[in-house]
This record gives sequence, C-alpha cells and structure tokens, in this order.
Amino acid sequence: MAATPRRAHIGALDGLRGLAVAAVLLFHAGHLDGGFLGVDLFFVLSGFLITGLLLDELGRHGRLDLAAFWARRARRLLPALTLMVVATLLLAWAFARPDMLSSALRDTPWVAAQSVNWHYIGERIGYWDASGTRLFAHLWSIGVEWQFYLAWPLIVAVAGRGRGGQRRVALVAVAGALVSLLLMIRLGAAVDTTRAYEGSDTRAFSLLLGAAAATAPARDAVARLPRTVTDVICVLLLCGLGASWVVTAGEKAPGLFQGGMFAHSLGSAVLIALLSHVPDGRMGRAIGSAVPRRLGELSYSLYLWHWPIYLLLPRPAPGGWAWSWAWTVAAIGLSLLAAVVSKTAVEDPVRLRAGWATGRRGWAALAVTAVTAAGLWAAIPRPVPGAGTVDLSRLDQF
Repeated sequence: MAATPRRAHIGALDGLRGLAVAAVLLFHAGHLDGGFLGVDLFFVLSGFLITGLLLDELGRHGRLDLAAFWARRARRLLPALTLMVVATLLLAWAFARPDMLSSALRDTPWVAAQSVNWHYIGERIGYWDASGTRLFAHLWSIGVEWQFYLAWPLIVAVAGRGRGGQRRVALVAVAGALVSLLLMIRLGAAVDTTRAYEGSDTRAFSLLLGAAAATAPARDAVARLPRTVTDVICVLLLCGLGASWVVTAGEKAPGLFQGGMFAHSLGSAVLIALLSHVPDGRMGRAIGSAVPRRLGELSYSLYLWHWPIYLLLPRPAPGGWAWSWAWTVAAIGLSLLAAVVSKTAVEDPVRLRAGWATGRRGWAALAVTAVTAAGLWAAIPRPVPGAGTVDLSRLDQF
C-alpha cells in the first residue's frame, strides 16, 4: 500500500475551526439561529484529520497501533475536559440553582463515560427545550466524537490494508454516511428531534464525509482542478456555509433533518478537501489569517467552557439589544479567559509532554486527578428534590 503523503499543519483548517466555534458561541448567546451548524463543521474536520492520520500511519507501517492512537486522543482531550467538569461542579455548588446542580451531578458519570448523548436520549431530555438547565448539555458532541474515535480506527485498520485500501476506506465512509442520512431522515420526523440530533448513528455522516475527503480518491479528484477554479469554489462554499448559519431558523428549519444538515456537511467536506490541497490560495490565506486561526487553536477549550459560563453568568432583565450584546461580550470574554488558562496550564503541557505529564509522574497526576474528581462528585451534597420550587397546593395556607 502506498504511503499517504504527510500533511503539513494547515492554518486554514484552524481558521475554519475558529469560524465554527464563533458560530456556536453566537448561537448559544441567541444571536445566530443557525450557528449550531458549526458543530457539523467540527465533526467534518475531525473525521478528515483523524482519518488522514490513520491512513498516514497505515501507509508508513502497514498497521495501526490502536492503543497508541487512543492514548493520544485521551491525552489531547481528557485533561481539559476533566478540569472543566471539576470547576463547573464547584461553581454550580456555589452559585447554581438546586435543579441545575442536581442535573449536573446526575450527568457527570455519563460525561466521564463519554456517552452523555445517549444518556440524554434515553432519559428523553429534549436538547432544544431542556439544555438551558443542563450544565453539560453541550458535551453530547464530545461523546459523539469519542464514540467515532473508538469505532472508526478499527474499520480503517481492516479496510485500509493492502492494495486499494484507501479506495475501500472511501467506499465504506460514503456508504456509512448514506446509511446515517437515512436514519436521520427517519428519526428526524419526530416531534422531538433530540434522537436525530444527538445520536452517534444519525450524526455519523458528518464525520464520515470528512473521512472520505481525506482518502486518496478525494485528493486525486481535487488535484485535477485548476488553482483558480479551486479558489472560486472555496469562496462559493464558504459563502454558502455562512449563509446557512444566518438563514437557518433553528431546529425547526424546513428540511434540516431531511437532508439539509447532510448538504451542509457535504459542502464542509468539499471545502476542507480544497483548502487542504491549496492552503496558500486566496481563500486559504484569508481563513488562515491570525484572528480565525488563533480562535481555532483555542476552539476545544473554548467550546468546553462557554456553555457552563453562559448558564452560570446572570443574564440581565430584557432591556433591548444593547444589554443583550453587553452580556454576550462579557460571557464570551470570560469563556476566552477560561480557554486560555485551560490551554496554557493543562492542554499544552499534557499534549507536549511536559515533565510532570510523562512517565510515572504523568500516571500519578492522572490517578490523583481521577480520585479528586470522583471524590468531589461524591462529596457535593445532593440538593433536596423540589428545592427552590414552590408547592402550589400549599399556597392557600399563607
């Protein structure tokens, strides 16, 4: 099997990640109705990058070291997640309403198991209606990605071996994406679309379309395009994605679960494939400029921290757009500060293998962190059911 060419770090893809997290931040602040589609772009990027890494390793060594892959994913994602969960529980204990703290404590074991999306689905917790009371509601997407990281490398390890391996991986990815689309169309017709929105099976098409874009057949198709045509297509696709974030009227948008989200993911996958082929084109340089690129480098921590901060930061009484935007600026500013601290103090040292994060000291730090987190979760008093509410049946006694 021919080795996959090593990809240099592409600033434009960081910039895309920055645009995606900005859309999510504005959506959750109430300013961009279709900004939740930024999560789709995250998924496509993840599928593309992870599959590229897997195919590169398979091409160079003829096999995948799955244990090492999963360890790298854990080292990259779990430290910041753990820090955010611990800090959020402490803040909720100090400042949150009893129902919000109680929900956070119930959700924490599912967060730790990377399956909180299925917890919400199983408990019939409607994402669109109840997320405003769940401090970890946004972690459904992290669960979907983790489940993909567990399953997809096994498939690549089998399908990608030998002559024609990348073509087989591409076919499996496309076929899986189409099955996932059919599931979303079927399940997305329900009154509550949480099952279609948060299910790993129904959202797999975004990750799988990104995976298909990382294979040799997709790269070969993109390489045939003239540079000028590539730039024009990139402009059109980026404008199309941005327009979809603006015009999509929330989860009730017609066609969203009947192919609309799939079309958004497909456009994202094509854009990513083009930018990775011509990263120094006009659009690549614009998307990869300083501000979106830096935002993209912070995107994981920023995504982790923004939702708890949004829920815990008191909102002012309705007072027009000025007050709303003032709160948004404050909330995003605090989220950025938390993200910078998290990335600098935890993410980067662990990812770059600082002295305290490697060898026996690394394992000791992991054990202490796990015990501390579990102890904190067990020690926080559970709110009394109904605390903070009013029993209407007893109003006549006053």
